[in-house]
Amino acid sequence: MSGEPSEAPSSLPPDFVWAPLVPELLVTDIAASLAFWCGLCGFAIAYAREEDRFAYLQREGAQLMLEEIGEGRHWITGPLERPFGRGLNIQIATSSVAPILAALRAAAWPLYMDVEDKWYRAGTMETGVRQFLVQDPDGYLLRFSEGLGLRPCEG
Repeated sequence: MSGEPSEAPSSLPPDFVWAPLVPELLVTDIAASLAFWCGLCGFAIAYAREEDRFAYLQREGAQLMLEEIGEGRHWITGPLERPFGRGLNIQIATSSVAPILAALRAAAWPLYMDVEDKWYRAGTMETGVRQFLVQDPDGYLLRFSEGLGLRPCEG
């Protein structure tokens, strides 16, 4: 990962599949957000509308939209104050948290919560994840999560 966002493709990638749930995050500086999301977190631009300061990103099936405040159509329900997205953390499944952690550490980007292995009860099973939390340039809280498998509940 170079630390630089990838160029926006002229058309959608041939294997592109629309996700059924895609958050759209309003950001204060699209360039800074793309440097974080693409350069450090490994997302790629599926498509962009530069005139709207908008980008649609994807990484391993996870998708999100970024749009700079004041450039397009917005559905703002209240005052926007940093950190944005208070009360929300966005879980992003990934095959490995290691490369993202390495890029963030190389850029001296602070983690909100360091990496941990955690098991959560799901019915009669536990699902394991290796996860960490980080805030993007506008304060959105992101939880990158690598699956560790399933096991029977203890006790």
